[in-house]
Amino acid sequence: MPDASTFRITYGGEDAECLPGETVLQGLLRAEIDIPYSCGNGLCLTCISKVEQGNVPADSQIGIKDTLRAQGYFLPCVCEPTEDLVVAPPEDAALFGRAIVMRVEHLSENICRVQLMPATPLYYRAGQFINLRRSDGLTRAYSLTSVPSLDPYLELHVKRLPRGGMSNWIYNDLKPGEALDIQGPNGSCFYIPDKRAQPLLLIGNGSGLSPLMGIARDALYDGHTGQIHLYHGTRKYGGLYMDSDLRKLDSECDNFNYTACLSREETSESRYGRAEDVALADHPDLAGWRVYLCGYPPMVRDTQRRAFLAGAALPDIFIDPFELRDLRKEPRD
Repeated sequence: MPDASTFRITYGGEDAECLPGETVLQGLLRAEIDIPYSCGNGLCLTCISKVEQGNVPADSQIGIKDTLRAQGYFLPCVCEPTEDLVVAPPEDAALFGRAIVMRVEHLSENICRVQLMPATPLYYRAGQFINLRRSDGLTRAYSLTSVPSLDPYLELHVKRLPRGGMSNWIYNDLKPGEALDIQGPNGSCFYIPDKRAQPLLLIGNGSGLSPLMGIARDALYDGHTGQIHLYHGTRKYGGLYMDSDLRKLDSECDNFNYTACLSREETSESRYGRAEDVALADHPDLAGWRVYLCGYPPMVRDTQRRAFLAGAALPDIFIDPFELRDLRKEPRD
């Protein structure tokens, strides 16, 4: 007989017990019930599911569109149940659309550019992210580099990770003409055109550059007049995979400033050190600034704290930590 403080979770016809302090996702995984998930922190929406019987806490529906919340969709990874639940996988028609791969281009030894044409228009903001799902159900989240007003396609920068099932498949095997399922857009890390004179500080490492490029291009297209400072960090020069494009943008736009940062090499065209350290040394007083931080989660969260201590208001600090389902066992780029 289950303890009074445990709850029964029925998912796709299979039963699991959720122990005190456990989320629905943790209970299902402990029972070896197959459910798609990625970050496990309520960020990527990969595990989104639909409650058919029972009520879920309101905080397990944060970040989900109003229309989906009304249908009972919630995030099992952040849901600590308060009663027994019957849960179902999401309905494809409610969440997923189709997109055709237009281009796959290797930008470095570990990063490729993927361009997609959605079957129906996707209304999004540069810097948001979408979930990609391949035919076997494997699903992962990737940030959007493209800008709706400038680009006719969706563009993603995908970093190949050791043991990364999706990223290695995209880098090695995905071909133009293939179809993928897409879900989104998701996320709140994007340019807001309300204070066009406000200085912007953008810091990213590795493929964390992807949403930042979209945000910077969107701001410039929208007529942002404040200074925009983008710092991209990686270990070695080969990781600066959009270096020439960013230098060109820097030369063409008076209020756009690009700084390349290398933590393991010294070159005449880059700064030595981690991007966040260089950026905060250059801009020690961030009062009145808007800050965007994307990439390796410990960097993002630590720099969020440091930016706040440097004077940036918390509502003006936007973050996109790339949570990667325990694949990130190695030091970051």
